[in-house]
Amino acid sequence: MQITRENDRLYIKGDRYALAFPQDRPFVVVEDAEGDVLMELFVPSSIHTLTGRDDTVERLGEWRIEETPGGCVASLEAKSSIWEAKTYRFRCRPNRFTYEMAVRGEGRLAEVHYFGGYYSGHVRWGSGFFWSGQRFKRGFNPEPNGQEINYFAPTGGSVIDMMGVPLPGKGDWYFTPPPFCFAFEGERGWVGLGVEAQPGHNRFTEYSYQAQFGFHLTLSYEGHTAVNGEYSLPAIGFDFADTEYGALAAHVRSLRETSLVPVPQPAEKPGWWTSPIFCGWGSQCYVASLAQDRAPHYARQELYERFIAELDRNGVTPGIVVLDDKWQAQYGENAVDEDKWPDLSAFIRRQHEEGKKVLLWLKAWDPEGLPAEECIRNAAGLPIAFDPTNPAFERRLRASVRLMLSADGYDADGFKIDFSARIPSGPGIRAYGDEWGLELMRRYLWILHDEAKRTKPDALVMSHTPHPYLADVVDMIRLNDINTGKDVIQAMTLRAKVAAIGCPEAIIDTDNWPITNRSDWRDYVRLQPELGVPSLYYVSHLDMTKEPLEPDDYALIRETWEAARKNGGVGRIAEAARRGTASTEATARPAEVDGDPGSGATMAEKGNGAWWA
Repeated sequence: MQITRENDRLYIKGDRYALAFPQDRPFVVVEDAEGDVLMELFVPSSIHTLTGRDDTVERLGEWRIEETPGGCVASLEAKSSIWEAKTYRFRCRPNRFTYEMAVRGEGRLAEVHYFGGYYSGHVRWGSGFFWSGQRFKRGFNPEPNGQEINYFAPTGGSVIDMMGVPLPGKGDWYFTPPPFCFAFEGERGWVGLGVEAQPGHNRFTEYSYQAQFGFHLTLSYEGHTAVNGEYSLPAIGFDFADTEYGALAAHVRSLRETSLVPVPQPAEKPGWWTSPIFCGWGSQCYVASLAQDRAPHYARQELYERFIAELDRNGVTPGIVVLDDKWQAQYGENAVDEDKWPDLSAFIRRQHEEGKKVLLWLKAWDPEGLPAEECIRNAAGLPIAFDPTNPAFERRLRASVRLMLSADGYDADGFKIDFSARIPSGPGIRAYGDEWGLELMRRYLWILHDEAKRTKPDALVMSHTPHPYLADVVDMIRLNDINTGKDVIQAMTLRAKVAAIGCPEAIIDTDNWPITNRSDWRDYVRLQPELGVPSLYYVSHLDMTKEPLEPDDYALIRETWEAARKNGGVGRIAEAARRGTASTEATARPAEVDGDPGSGATMAEKGNGAWWA
């Protein structure tokens, strides 16, 4: 690292970047390795509460420079309209740097801006909301969406979040979430801007890039994080790479190397985890389309027995069978609907006798059948989700897991978790505990995963949550539904790369539904072994077009499944993406931060799923 002063301007120069600190304006200029301007970052970002908007009200003072082993830290104090004190820091290493913010005072966090905010402290520059400058060519968002548009203009906007439904502006439920990291292309490569939160403090629901001619970033807290004293906000890490995926991988690698996220211990996975999957949902949809009815009505024992018999007749033998929506009587309880499944245990026993394992589909967050007091509720008292922070619901969920997996119960082998995008979000919503955002998702998955492993050590837990903070509470990442009418090869390849980078130890379920036509389906079946474990959703016909599967189609399935069995379910394309996250340093404990990173211990910190404790 080089620290110099030129023309009364402070410079910090690393191997791939330089920071310039002008004295006459509240910005830090980011230059690339050749000295060309990449960004002009507005420093005194606003940290809003539910009851107040944060304005920096005095001209910024001098930067303090502290040299540290292998780098340096530049710090600046600022005067706020609502906080007793604010501190901004650039923590610099040779190949990367982070931007940090800390406040002192009281309030419930609402929107936390980065590189944008209100400023009235220097009359020369006026007042109002200030933005940062950029010289980007384009941006990259790793979150899949209904339009399959992952690249965006730097003068536009983009959001990575945890929620989603098939409605305008919300069609991004496929990964909940991917890594919270945008990447931007400059003249000489890419730079990732990723969120780096201390364990236990991933309490936001959304990370957004907002732009017109300038830009700023925002984390949405929705009033569920109380500050009472010193509080350090998540940092934004800047990672430089040759490609967008390289920038994403560098972000995840940094999180892992600094112990901000768990790194699952290497362990031999049960062989059956990587065997080809048959999920009955697509065939349920086909039967329902003939009856002009809803597909959940056709999660029935006699139909699944026919589905498997048809596969057997055509020489197609899955290693895993997924019973999909809605085998259970109520989503919240997950007790079998005996009208649909007169003898679920016997069905599972027969699959075991034939060498197959069985996963049960679960609908995350749905409160159907649960007491209101065990639910997260809105301001009117309406239950909108089950509450994993509530001890009573945790006991209920654990008992349900034991019923589904134990030999004394249904004796299933694991779970396919769906609808995780229905996680609660909003400022007026109340839960028993105070976990929110990614912490709430982790809480739910940890309870489910923990009890599953206690009940059946080789149980498989599948979700579509490829964020590295969740890497130790899922075993398999599902690529989720295909968007019909889009390029399925391009879309699913992107998802596999993001999933492999976000959770490198997880197996990938390639999914298979819905599909535009038989030609596209055939193309994707051929690709599946390159991405992960093949998954089949149809036994005789495609549901959308009613096209039948022909003898050549069954031969194609057998061929690709054999290829996947030979490579152990490790797709070549996904494996190449995984290698980018390989650690280059010994794993360290989380870096020390100034002040308490939060107010009070969460339930996880008290011993429930705290991997960092």
